Amino acid sequence: MLSGISPWSILLILIIVVVLFGTKKLRNVGADLGSAIKSFKKSSKEDDTKSKTVSTKTSAKEDSK
Repeated sequence: MLSGISPWSILLILIIVVVLFGTKKLRNVGADLGSAIKSFKKSSKEDDTKSKTVSTKTSAKEDSK
């Protein structure tokens, strides 16, 4: 599928993107994207921890009955 895309084509696309948006804006977008990914991973881990805690508490209540 991607056999028609050469490294030169990718380089040309990257140069055009840098010229259009500028390095400062691309750096800001990269930083924002990185922080969004970190936040998503953190929330995902917290959610997993909460669900494990809830399931453990639920199991303990069922065992005590």
